[in-house]
Amino acid sequence: MATKEVNVAILGATGRVGQELIKVLEERNFPVKEFRPLASARSKDAKITFRGKSYPVQEPSAEAFKDIDIVLASAGSDISEQLAPLAVKQGACVIDNSNAFRMNPDVPLVVPEVNGAALAKHKGIIANPNCSTAQLVVVLKPLHDEAGLKRVIVSTYQSVSGAGKEAMDELELQTKAIAAGKEYEPQVFQKQIAFNLIPHIDKFTPNGYTKEEMKVVQETQKILGLPNLKVTCTAVRVPVAISHSESVLLEFERPISPDRARQVLTDSPAIEVWDDPENGVYPTPLDAAGEDPVYVGRIRPDTSSDNGLNMWVVADNLRIGAALNAVRIAEYLLEHDLLKKTVSA
Repeated sequence: MATKEVNVAILGATGRVGQELIKVLEERNFPVKEFRPLASARSKDAKITFRGKSYPVQEPSAEAFKDIDIVLASAGSDISEQLAPLAVKQGACVIDNSNAFRMNPDVPLVVPEVNGAALAKHKGIIANPNCSTAQLVVVLKPLHDEAGLKRVIVSTYQSVSGAGKEAMDELELQTKAIAAGKEYEPQVFQKQIAFNLIPHIDKFTPNGYTKEEMKVVQETQKILGLPNLKVTCTAVRVPVAISHSESVLLEFERPISPDRARQVLTDSPAIEVWDDPENGVYPTPLDAAGEDPVYVGRIRPDTSSDNGLNMWVVADNLRIGAALNAVRIAEYLLEHDLLKKTVSA
């Protein structure tokens, strides 16, 4: 880890991902010199604790970004589109968790373990991928290097935390109400989420897929640098608090056995293989919650193709899909001297 200390702002500091960003910065002992929490006007009287010290929440503005080296943003696309350029003009590097810049060809979309080298070309704004994409590409990259990806079919089972704190509250309150024989009308989700599944995340597009599903398709192609890779996705919201799960079918150019895939994935630093189903060893959302790795299990041959594998992938969406990946990007920038501005030694 680089020893330089930098000034860090959290945009959206009072939100669920913002809180996770603060937690990850503390856990990883990120070299923060000055800490500045930013949030909307409704949080103006709030205070944020970082490393035992209380900080007043400030409203974001051009002035609020003055002297900041890194902005970790988790405030939504509209806000990022408005404020990220202001922060860059003040000399900051913005690592953005929203969808605002992901498919912009001038903005690197990065998972450091997969395509960290892309950060060398950043122009002040760096995009963090969709939470489902982030955990997926960590698994795809080493397997592609081994056998050449030909096709990816993924079905996601996404926790309610991906929709924010209000969605988590709705699951809890709705579950309690229904268990008590009472009604609880959906407020956040399109349909009842408690004791149910919803095959609908984000808006539907003219091709019949949701925006969430198309994010997985397009972001996977961009991160892997494989624009012609065949990818398809079905995204489902499930009544789980934290951690996204994925059923992944991969077709390869060259043969690869389940045993070889297990070894390749075991050798990858961000992955843990839990794959002994006969003894009940496979990852679940509860296993992944609060943890850093991407967990992979149930690796088996695809019965419908010659060079195919099926597997089960689970990760904490608030960490690898958002906060942890953003902080890892910041660490990479410092380690490789890529902030492109002078930071205090």
